[in-house]
Amino acid sequence: MSNPVPPRQAPDQPWRSEGAPPPEPKPPPKKKMPGGWGGLILTALIVYLIANLVLSFFNEGDEPTISYTEFSKQVDSGNVTKIYAKGDAIQGQLKKEQEKPGDEKGKYTKFTTQRPAFADDKLWDDLTKHDVTVTAEPVVQERSFLSNLLISLAPMLLLVVLWIFIARRMSSGMGGGAGGMLGRKTPPKPVELEPGDKRTTFEDVAGIDEVEGELSDVVDFLKNPAAYREMGAKMPRGVLLAGLPGTGKTLLARAVAGEAGVPFFSASASEFIEMIVGVGASRVRELFAEARKVAPSIIFIDEIDTIGRARGGGSGMGGHDEREQTLNQILTEMDGFSGSEGVIVLAATNRADILDPALTRPGRFDRVVTVSPPDRGGREAILKIHTREIPMADDADLAQVARTTPGMTGAELANLANEAALLAVKRKQKEVTQSDLSEALEKVQLGAERPLVMPDEERRRTAYHESGHALLGMLQPGADPVRKITIVPRGRALGVTLSTPDSDKYAYTEEYLRGRIVGALGGMAAEHVVFDAITTGAESDLEQVTNIARGMVGRWGMSERVGRLSALPSDAQQAYGLSAAPVTLDTIDHEMRRIVDECYESACRQLRDHRDQLDALAAALLENETLEEEAAYRVAGITRLTKDAD
Repeated sequence: MSNPVPPRQAPDQPWRSEGAPPPEPKPPPKKKMPGGWGGLILTALIVYLIANLVLSFFNEGDEPTISYTEFSKQVDSGNVTKIYAKGDAIQGQLKKEQEKPGDEKGKYTKFTTQRPAFADDKLWDDLTKHDVTVTAEPVVQERSFLSNLLISLAPMLLLVVLWIFIARRMSSGMGGGAGGMLGRKTPPKPVELEPGDKRTTFEDVAGIDEVEGELSDVVDFLKNPAAYREMGAKMPRGVLLAGLPGTGKTLLARAVAGEAGVPFFSASASEFIEMIVGVGASRVRELFAEARKVAPSIIFIDEIDTIGRARGGGSGMGGHDEREQTLNQILTEMDGFSGSEGVIVLAATNRADILDPALTRPGRFDRVVTVSPPDRGGREAILKIHTREIPMADDADLAQVARTTPGMTGAELANLANEAALLAVKRKQKEVTQSDLSEALEKVQLGAERPLVMPDEERRRTAYHESGHALLGMLQPGADPVRKITIVPRGRALGVTLSTPDSDKYAYTEEYLRGRIVGALGGMAAEHVVFDAITTGAESDLEQVTNIARGMVGRWGMSERVGRLSALPSDAQQAYGLSAAPVTLDTIDHEMRRIVDECYESACRQLRDHRDQLDALAAALLENETLEEEAAYRVAGITRLTKDAD
């Protein structure tokens, strides 16, 4: 199996790279304190003064100041236990709590008072008389200056630590203020493969040999650029890989870089887009600058239709939105290439029809390579690649699996091999058998089984529905062979009839398409013939019938009334009928109904003529629930004509 591309090193680096040499180390920039040390000292001084002010309030305590008259009364009543005098200021403590004087609420035991200078009372005699202790230490203890200083320094030290922490985060993490938000001042280091990792080459790619042939020119140019320069030949500046999802476009791009042994930079187009206008263009410039430093190299942009859609459609803000600026920068960078730079841009999309013409013109993406699903031999080769690390049993026949999987892409085949391995693990097997592959294929194509218990009448109706599909598929000349019939609920369906061709088909005749419609209508026709009723079980069948009939009439010229023209858009997602006049649309609708009605009548007629075979298939399904290909043809009494498609 091929190794994945290393992850990005920085969150604002929208590309990944492999095979690029490490950049020369640069000395780290000197970190400056935002605001300078002067600002820090000023802030610390302000915090210190505020802390001292706050502490001065808390230092006063709850001791009230009472009048000297009140103090004399307390002495005379013997309620004073000790006092401390400094000049005329007196501090004292009572034996019993007293109510605070004036409007203050609460009680007190410690107090302060002031002895008047004109007082000539015999205070010492009164104190001695009532055994009041005159102490040499203050009764009301206050914090010392040193304590106040240490307490006030605590928030200041906390502020300094927080200040330094924020300064380091801003200087290293954000790249220096606003500059880190809009772009990096220094480009990130390219990521290298881990030691011992093997790069992807054409050995890891199978099933698309014709595409490899087109891309081998790119590999040869990257290996021998001098030979092309001597001949005056210029390689394409860009190669666009167009194809269905899962056909291996990204794998191909990595294989080209690995085969040529050049650095490979890959990014998804959506990763260039940000909320701030101009960031995407800046990142594009950085990516191309990095690729030029290590040229010859390859830049790969996946899903380029995200930013490469045709411009001028009225979207964005007058053509100056972020997406269009990013696209303009890509166009500019590709135009700036010269033949000696040795940087080739590969891009992938599954919507090549919506790309901007400026992107696909010669001089930018000169070559468009269509990556199609693999043929039978390609599918077998792909299965061999994806089962290299899976222990396979002797009865596992990958060629048989390849014959029954027409139209499947490389990603779907990889998923099929993985599902078979998962089944083998669940069954506690040491190897993957043919049974595992068959069940994995059924799960991928038909869906997982559902533990649904159907009533007998519903089960019988489903058996006739699937038997109608299967019997008409067997009777129609040139129809795809029936591979399996089941009334076990799978996915959203209550039953499934699987039919696949013996060989890959690339063009379809009108007779074959009519046979497809007849077979798809077989379930509804069987319910009509047997039960004289129609249920909702034919919903997906009718969708398939509608798509085939619409293509026959509106796109493929298989209607005399519409004629030999393409009256409907090829993309079913586009607005239906915008390219045709109302009269033409009415004609298309009439012809579609005519074709489907004729096919439905044919389906009902054939099922009535072969009612015994229909009943036999339904009875066998009710008894066995699932019929394989050989058993189904035997029950129906129809000889299966085999064709080898080598």
